[in-house]
Amino acid sequence: MSTSASLPVSRPRRRWPWLVLIGLLLLVVLRGLVVETFTVPSASMSPTLSVGNRIVVWKPGAHDLHRGDVIVFDGDGVFSQAPAAPGGLAGMVRSVGTALGVRVGETDYVKRVIGLPGDHLKVGADGVLTVNGAAVNESYLPAGMSSSATPFDIVVPAGRVFVMGDNRIASDDSRGHLGDPGGGSVPEDQVIGTVTWRYWPLGSWGTLR
Repeated sequence: MSTSASLPVSRPRRRWPWLVLIGLLLLVVLRGLVVETFTVPSASMSPTLSVGNRIVVWKPGAHDLHRGDVIVFDGDGVFSQAPAAPGGLAGMVRSVGTALGVRVGETDYVKRVIGLPGDHLKVGADGVLTVNGAAVNESYLPAGMSSSATPFDIVVPAGRVFVMGDNRIASDDSRGHLGDPGGGSVPEDQVIGTVTWRYWPLGSWGTLR
């Protein structure tokens, strides 16, 4: 009776842990360099965005801004001061998260770009916004709301943008800081990106109108 030599049983390699790890790394890189998600914290952009809406921000868009873009930016030093950085383990976790593109967001704002560098913006007693002498049709405002109850006349400084919320009566924006350096405008290098998509709630899923 012949016997055959026993062969070692080959076991399939477990590749899924590596695939999961690679996927997570790609997600971190994507979030850090290309897109980031935020939750809308207030009604200042109503009716375009509501409290609790979750949005996707396109980071490369920060370098190619247009009037009317909805952006997320870091308002530290413009609209607010960032809280003191935590120490110890909490500070370390925060630093690592920032390096990987996971922002804490205490001073992040979402507003609409009204003026670009060099633009002459003016709102008179009639509440009508003009940009470089031309009246702007702001169809995104709530029905019956004027462009601004606060008159202003400003030329946007180089390297900065002038922003306002769509809900003009409930928005802390450039108008409230006209007397500050830069006239309340936001440095372009503090713009995180442009809002391209709303993914929550599901009933409002889609691009911004």
